[in-house]
Amino acid sequence: MSPSVPRSVSVRAAEAAAPTAARLLDFVRRTAADDRLVASLPLDPEGRTWVRLEGPGGSEAWLIGWPPGTGTGWHDHAESMGAFATARGTLKENSLSVRLPSDGWRTLELHEGVDRERALSAGRGRAFGRHHVHEVLNESATEHAVSVHAYYPPLPLIRRFSRTGAVLRLEQVERPEDWQ
Repeated sequence: MSPSVPRSVSVRAAEAAAPTAARLLDFVRRTAADDRLVASLPLDPEGRTWVRLEGPGGSEAWLIGWPPGTGTGWHDHAESMGAFATARGTLKENSLSVRLPSDGWRTLELHEGVDRERALSAGRGRAFGRHHVHEVLNESATEHAVSVHAYYPPLPLIRRFSRTGAVLRLEQVERPEDWQ
């Protein structure tokens, strides 16, 4: 008969094993540098392609191909933190510098000065926290981009938004079964 482990010890052990944002960022950067893996992704000229990867510490990870002129639209990853790195091409990220309420709203008016923009060329990446609202775009007219993304905990949902000027509107909530 084995001794029982107190619940508080097992919860702390699970939390200690959970990847940090820094660990996710390290993973996506290293994976994006794997030329053989990146070259194995089938690219479609009409739409994004993706392959699920094994992420660190139980995280969800993806290798994603971006045809010229494609993007995600405004969205967040709910309670998941994440990281992504560009493996090929350049991706643009537009984001908001404020944390939005997680529930109870359908339309918000954003204050001036909350918009952030960054270009992530091959080899560059970034990490982000929970409820990070952003859109990712391949603005090239001719070149595919490829990137690696990781999320922890695995994505419980994605909230999709529309944006007109300063008004952000919740449009749709997607669950894992919608994109698996």
